[in-house]
Amino acid sequence: MKILLFFHGGSKNRGCEAIVRTAVDLIKETNPDAIVNLASFDPISDQGIPNIDLIYDASDGNVSKYSLAGFVAALQYKFFKNEIPFLRAKHRKLIDLIPNHDLFLSVGGDNYCYGEQPWLYEMDRLIKNAGKKLVLWGASIGQEDLSKRKLQDLESFDLILARESLTFEILKNNGLNQVQLIADGAFLLEKKLLDLPSGWQEGNTIGINYSPLVFAKNPDSKAAILQLIHYILDTTKYTIALLPHVIIDGNDDYKILQELENEINSDRVVLLPNDLNATHYKGYISKMQFFIGARTHATIAAYSCLVPTMVLGYSVKSKGIAMDIFGEEKLVLDIKELSDSNLLISKWEEMLAQESEIKAHLTNKIPEIQKLSRKAVTYLNDL
Repeated sequence: MKILLFFHGGSKNRGCEAIVRTAVDLIKETNPDAIVNLASFDPISDQGIPNIDLIYDASDGNVSKYSLAGFVAALQYKFFKNEIPFLRAKHRKLIDLIPNHDLFLSVGGDNYCYGEQPWLYEMDRLIKNAGKKLVLWGASIGQEDLSKRKLQDLESFDLILARESLTFEILKNNGLNQVQLIADGAFLLEKKLLDLPSGWQEGNTIGINYSPLVFAKNPDSKAAILQLIHYILDTTKYTIALLPHVIIDGNDDYKILQELENEINSDRVVLLPNDLNATHYKGYISKMQFFIGARTHATIAAYSCLVPTMVLGYSVKSKGIAMDIFGEEKLVLDIKELSDSNLLISKWEEMLAQESEIKAHLTNKIPEIQKLSRKAVTYLNDL
């Protein structure tokens, strides 16, 4: 059995890295003879992931208008509004991998949250036309994300694994009967402990992750986050560790966290480096007393290490994950609420006051969530 993980953007997004790491480990645990390959848009960033047999470069091809493929694509679109020749030329590297694999795992669980994606639809169609099995691994999709065209694409999948109950219910209610409920594989990600940096107070450090994505959606949120950090520094003795989790040009947590560090200018603020992998960041998170995070997989790392967590700006995935853990959207703030510094401070105080109750609940619940994560490979084997 040759399996290809595809639609992976690369491991500079540590959440994407966590998904691939845990997917490969789960498959190899129960199918040690399976060949598991990865098609990546940034293959150099994935070199440190263990247990992958081959990593392929699936980055976009350059479709020159002066090439035959580019000329045909331009004519087809101009006269017939047919985008397929262009999509095929652009994604030729991925298309060439189809004959060599039996089972395809689409690991870009967020891809269906960003409007129409004709390139996804065309690749899925080619995979199914070749008689291959197609699985959507760990998806999150909101009702507002669905369209007729997108539903037609989702219907072509042999198996859809929804990583939280909100997505599961939405897809079932839209007539998709091949959907199963799991939890995100990142709940199973191992953690690796590194030496603690200078200024870190063991047992007395709070982690904060803030992202340019949140800033773009609500620019006033940055000032509110700064006010929250100043409040914590003024009213407690905690050290604050700023933790990046996505380090991609144009979407780089590290750069905006550097700005926060410079504006705060306190020896009780530590900025973690930007060259660590997902297991290292999880190791640091496991040593934190509390975590406040914008990136979903950074908050998953915190939840799975039993760290009380506040989520900055929910999507269907973060909302659904919190619901599955707590039965409510506990300490999950809407993107529009993040410019309200008083609300942020109030939620921080709520988390501080409920520390022991939250830890006790996570201690009981996370093993159940991790069992749900492992169900993914059971459904895969059944298929």
